Amino acid sequence: MKAAKPREPHREGPRSFLRALGPGLVTGAADDDPSGIGTHSQVGAEFGYGLAWTFVLSFPLMVVIQEVAANIGRVTGVGIASNLKRHYPRLLWPMVALLLVANVVNLGADLSAMGAALALLVGGNGGLYTGLFGLLCIGLEVGLSYPRYSSVLKWTTLTLFTYVGVVMVAHVPWPRALRSLLVPELQWNVAYATALVAILGTTISPYLFFWQAGQEIEEQRRHHVKPLCVTPRGAGLELKRIRVDTLTGMGFSTVISLAIVFATAATLNANGIHEITTSQQAAEALRPLAGQFAFAMFAVGIIGTGLLAVPVLAGSAAYAVTEMAGFPGSLDAKPLKARLFYSTIAITTFSGASLNVIGIDPARALYWSAVVNGLLAAPLMAAMMLIVSNPSAMGRLTVSKRTKALGWAATAVMFAASALFLAFVIAPWL
Repeated sequence: MKAAKPREPHREGPRSFLRALGPGLVTGAADDDPSGIGTHSQVGAEFGYGLAWTFVLSFPLMVVIQEVAANIGRVTGVGIASNLKRHYPRLLWPMVALLLVANVVNLGADLSAMGAALALLVGGNGGLYTGLFGLLCIGLEVGLSYPRYSSVLKWTTLTLFTYVGVVMVAHVPWPRALRSLLVPELQWNVAYATALVAILGTTISPYLFFWQAGQEIEEQRRHHVKPLCVTPRGAGLELKRIRVDTLTGMGFSTVISLAIVFATAATLNANGIHEITTSQQAAEALRPLAGQFAFAMFAVGIIGTGLLAVPVLAGSAAYAVTEMAGFPGSLDAKPLKARLFYSTIAITTFSGASLNVIGIDPARALYWSAVVNGLLAAPLMAAMMLIVSNPSAMGRLTVSKRTKALGWAATAVMFAASALFLAFVIAPWL
């Protein structure tokens, strides 16, 4: 293999910058999946602009932990599960098991939302559309080569701009909306605290960690370069590229999330609609308030984000399972040479789609997936911080003191959020 030849994102201007975007951009866009859209819609409907400030708070936490995940993949040359297996093996099985449970439930919720959104647009059977979307996502992920597939994912992120369009026709009171980013409208009640935890849970999700680390390894293989721990002299520009990519992706994700909150606050909340449980309900509720155009854009956005998020959910599970088993796995590998990898993609996607068929309410299941994600995210973040601080894993490229401090701060916030969420889950039973 050749020595690493890092890519510089700024040397040739905007075109070079856009070429440098990839794993971080797709990961950030996938964070706004249909289930996340449902959560953000409920936040806007129930609390108006009162929780907008939380997205400003969560942005640096998102950036630092996703950058940590990307660095693990690019520096060590193997994914998070492989690093856990090498350095913290006792954590491996519970982490991967919880990831699989959460991903399957998330897949079910996202595919169901996509099917329902298409039924809203064109009529027909939403359950049938759910299955067809599952087959489409499997076909694209298995059938396309990695360079072509990564390009498809990158272009799919453009569908998120539909929510910017919705905001433009929603008559948002911008002075109040922008003030809410800096001045919290605090409420001291269970519903407000639960919504705060839900925002953090849908923003900082374990499947995104595994996906971005895996995608950095795919990029390394595509460019035929060695892991940065082997060639640390060329690491500076490559780590800068990861930072720019991650900042761009997480910034994009945050802007779209806020657009959804602002749009639903200006329409649903302003007209006394405070209860939204799914993304498709949010789309349907917008129709009489913001017009047919806004309704259609919102529904199309659900489908577009689902087409982006479903492969990320299934792919992150595949990376984790193959790394845990010690088998090769890559989106650039032929299906017959990576059977476990592609089988995991197919099985998790079909399992998610089948939740609707066997009568499990995807919205209710999503609630419990949030519990699983809450249980998984904080300890996984702690394990990742141990990895990036460990010279036996990272060589000379352990993270800086600043990144370490921010990473542990993000981990502490997630531990607190998880504890708060679990307290609300357990309290009714006491």
